[in-house]
Amino acid sequence: MGVIPREIGKLHGLKVLVLGRNNLTGTIPREIGNLQSLQGLNLEWNQIAGSIPKEIGNLTMLTELYFANNSLTGTIPPEMGNLYQLENLQLPSNGLNGSIPPGIFNLSALRNIALEFNLLSGNLPRDLGHRLPKLWAMGLQLNNLGGVIPVSISNCSKLTFLELSTNGFTGSIPDALGDLRLLQFLDLYGNNLTSDPTSMELSFITSLTKCKNLVYLYLGPNPLNGLLPASIGNLSASLQILYIYSSGIKGTIPSQTGNLTNLLLLDLQSNHLTGGIPAAFKNLQNLQGLTVGDNNLNDTLDKLCSLHSLNSVDLTTNQFSGSIPECFGNMTSLRKLDLGNNFLASAIPNSFWNLKDLLQLNLSSNSLNASLPLEVGTLKAVTSIDISANQFSGDIPSTTGDLQYLLILNLSQNQFHGSIPESFGNMLSLQGLYLSHNNLSGYIPKSLEALRDLKELDVSYNHLSGEIPSGGHFRNFTAESFLFNEALCGDSRFHVPPCPRPNSIHRSRIKKVLLFVFAPLGLASVVVAALAIVFRRYWKKYRDSKGVNMVLVPTQERVSYYELLRATDGYSESNLLGIGSFGSVYKGILNDGRSIAVKVFNLELEGVLKSFDVECEVLKNLRHRNLVKVISGCWNQDFRALVLEYMCNGSLEKWLYSDNYFLDTQQRLNIMIDVASAVQYLHEEYSTPVIHCDLKPSNVLLDEDTVAHVSDFGIAKMLEKEESFAWTKTLATIGYIAPEYGSEGLISAKCDVYSYGIMLMEVFSRRKPNDEMFAGNLNLKSWINDSLPNSILRVIDAKLLKREDKNFTEKLEGFSSIMELALKCVRESPTNRLSMKVVLETLKKIKLKFLQVM
Repeated sequence: MGVIPREIGKLHGLKVLVLGRNNLTGTIPREIGNLQSLQGLNLEWNQIAGSIPKEIGNLTMLTELYFANNSLTGTIPPEMGNLYQLENLQLPSNGLNGSIPPGIFNLSALRNIALEFNLLSGNLPRDLGHRLPKLWAMGLQLNNLGGVIPVSISNCSKLTFLELSTNGFTGSIPDALGDLRLLQFLDLYGNNLTSDPTSMELSFITSLTKCKNLVYLYLGPNPLNGLLPASIGNLSASLQILYIYSSGIKGTIPSQTGNLTNLLLLDLQSNHLTGGIPAAFKNLQNLQGLTVGDNNLNDTLDKLCSLHSLNSVDLTTNQFSGSIPECFGNMTSLRKLDLGNNFLASAIPNSFWNLKDLLQLNLSSNSLNASLPLEVGTLKAVTSIDISANQFSGDIPSTTGDLQYLLILNLSQNQFHGSIPESFGNMLSLQGLYLSHNNLSGYIPKSLEALRDLKELDVSYNHLSGEIPSGGHFRNFTAESFLFNEALCGDSRFHVPPCPRPNSIHRSRIKKVLLFVFAPLGLASVVVAALAIVFRRYWKKYRDSKGVNMVLVPTQERVSYYELLRATDGYSESNLLGIGSFGSVYKGILNDGRSIAVKVFNLELEGVLKSFDVECEVLKNLRHRNLVKVISGCWNQDFRALVLEYMCNGSLEKWLYSDNYFLDTQQRLNIMIDVASAVQYLHEEYSTPVIHCDLKPSNVLLDEDTVAHVSDFGIAKMLEKEESFAWTKTLATIGYIAPEYGSEGLISAKCDVYSYGIMLMEVFSRRKPNDEMFAGNLNLKSWINDSLPNSILRVIDAKLLKREDKNFTEKLEGFSSIMELALKCVRESPTNRLSMKVVLETLKKIKLKFLQVM
């Protein structure tokens, strides 16, 4: 921290200066130009402002220059064209403007130019490729550059990565790009590039077939306005990602596309494509994402059934017809299915409900009919269902209320009748419920008042009656939510008549009758239930006495089923510590007097056996002071449990939100450092990388010294050594889940980094990501981001900082550093997020800064 002193210019013999990631402020002193022996200069990831001094041009021995991720402004000094030995020029993520000095393109030793995320303008020189024979990578994305892509770039024969996206480049995409034989990554996204106007086909695609190492190809959106050539099938056999969306593509999808057998993602949406899905697509057995929405394709859906790796399908706004095939039920990898705005008819096949890992379902604006079966409740992971504007009829299945992760439910513009299920009150994650334009009758269930996240409700144009509930979010709804339900009554702000007051005497008589009739029945039920419980306990004891199979997690201890039963007093409610996704945790005391936590898995829940196996596999060899220690584990046919180290201070969530507990700034920093240390161990230090997948305060437990221990590895993922990411079908906790995890099921170490960033914001703001204040476009991340740099005090937990506190300004800067770190963890793109190692190092430095002003 601090500034770079001018006196540094006196170190004339210095050859390498590395000051990156030190929270440096101030400017780059001109005196740095006196270090004429300097070969490496690294100031990246600081908060250095001001312009780049022209004296940098004096460092003629320099080979490496890293100024990335600072707050530098002004132009790139022309004097940098004197750095003839420079090999790496890294200036991304600053506020640099003006044109790139011509002299930069004369530095023939350059291998890597990274100028992305700036405000640079102007054109690239036409003879660029003749001056940079060693160029390996060039990143110019997210600037204001224009003009044409120089044809001479084809002379950069070593070029592997070319990133020109989100600029204003014009003209034709040069066929000469095909001469870059080592090219692996080409991104031309978001420009005004065209194809050769003399050819109806996109001729540059044919030229790119010579790039045999190409893996990533991003061509849209650009106004290409042409036909896809058959030569598309001759692109690199290594090609994994092909994006040509919003580019005015016409004609049909060439059948030769089926030759790209290693393709993972294909995006051709928002074009003018006609015809159908080529039969040759059956060869794309590795395809995980297919997006061809917003075209004029007309076909049936059965050609997709053989693509068992498909994870995401978007065919919306086309002319697909026929029915949803039975074989869709075999596509069990599907997490996102968007078939909206087509001409699909008939009923949804029964096999469809086999897609139990589906997250997003859109069948809206078709002609689908019949009723929804009870099996809709099997889509346990689903977060969004939109089947509006169809011809569905019958009752709404009560099992819909079993969808605990559902955020959006849109059943509007159908022919549903009957009542709104009372079970809808169980969908505790629900944010939007749309039931308008149906034939629903009966009452609006009061159970909906319990939906704390419900922000939007529309039950208009039905035949509902009775009182409109007034609790929960109903206090925020307006009359528009209830229009044209003539029998509704309630508050005048809903533009309905007041409800009549019931006759109290009449009600009293009814109560007496009900008591007379049902009291004996209730007593009989209690007796029967008690006998059943006694019998069940006797039978379980008898059965277990005949044989309890024990399988221990490979540790030094063995704890029997009966000792666990005794230790927890028969898993009594008085020993219950908490209830999680797959079971309950009880406190127990072993025969030797040690306190333990017993995690008992509920075998009636789907996926619980897999969760038990995963947690055993992950925990059996992990050893770290900030991970919950597993003592033992056992199972028989009807029982699964893990015996864990007992954490007497409970969860971080309890300490954050209970009025009886308080954590000061230093304690919170220590806890988050503990968590970062554990996660870094999982990612980088354990023999097999482990992704936790569900970091959140309730999964961080505190021991007697308030040392944090990460727990609950029930949905963790172990990567192979050569893997950097994997796909999963298991949903983590909404609010903490990374975008690519929630939408595509793609997990990597950067998913944990994202969750950690959300948790870091939560710990120091004391606001959950699903807090009631967050609605519309406002969420925890945007709230924190909007507060920087001038309004940070309004987002910090009021118990941590007050204006009258000693060293208020210095502490405020410390909290700003914490939130800036958190925002770097939750960047949209995984590649732009920090590693957990960097997070840990940064947080330790922030802690040291705090200790000086406490």
